[in-house]
Amino acid sequence: MKKFKFGEIKIKKVEPGQLTDRLLLLNLYITQGLTLIIGLIWILFQKRNPFQLLIFPENVHFVAWGLGLAAVMLVVDYLLTHIVPEESMDDGGINDLLFRNRPVWHIVVIAAMVSICEELLFRGAIQYSIGPYWTSILFALIHVRYLRHFIPTGWVFLSSYGLGYIYIQSGSLWAPILCHFFIDLFSGLVIRYRRES
Repeated sequence: MKKFKFGEIKIKKVEPGQLTDRLLLLNLYITQGLTLIIGLIWILFQKRNPFQLLIFPENVHFVAWGLGLAAVMLVVDYLLTHIVPEESMDDGGINDLLFRNRPVWHIVVIAAMVSICEELLFRGAIQYSIGPYWTSILFALIHVRYLRHFIPTGWVFLSSYGLGYIYIQSGSLWAPILCHFFIDLFSGLVIRYRRES
C-alpha cells in the first residue's frame, strides 16, 4: 500500500478560465466547510455555545435590520456599477462562473451555506474577539479576488462593517445571516438571468 505524502500536494494559482465547474464547486464547498469548522472551534474556545448563537429569536425585528441593510447595499452596489469603470469592479470572473449556469435551487443552497458559515465565523466568533472594525479588515482580506482593486475592497470592508453593526443592534446573528443570504441570492440570480437573456 502506497503511503500518502503531504509534500506531493502542489498548490498553484489557477486563472478563472482554467476552472471547471466541478473544481469551482469543490473549492467552494471545501472553503465553506473549513470556515464553518474554524468558526465552531473558535466559539467553543471562547467557552460559548455555537448553537445558542443560532437560536431563532422570538422578536422578528432582526428581519428589518437584515433586509434594510440588504436594500441599502443593493442600491449602493447598483450605483457603483454605473459610476465606477467596469474593470475597477472586476472580481476575476469567479461570480460569473459560479452562477451563470447554476439552477435556481442551487443558487439558494449556495447563498444559504455561504451566509451561515461566514457569518458564524466572522460575526459570531471573530467579531466577539476583536470587534467589527478588525473583523471587517479580515473579511476584506479573505475576499482576495477583490484585492486587485481599491473600490471593491473598500466596499467589502464597508459591507462587513454594516453586517457587524446590524448584529450588534439586533442582538441576533440571524440579521447579518439574512442580509448576507439576500445579497448573495439576489446577485446570483441577476448573474444567472442576465446571462440567459
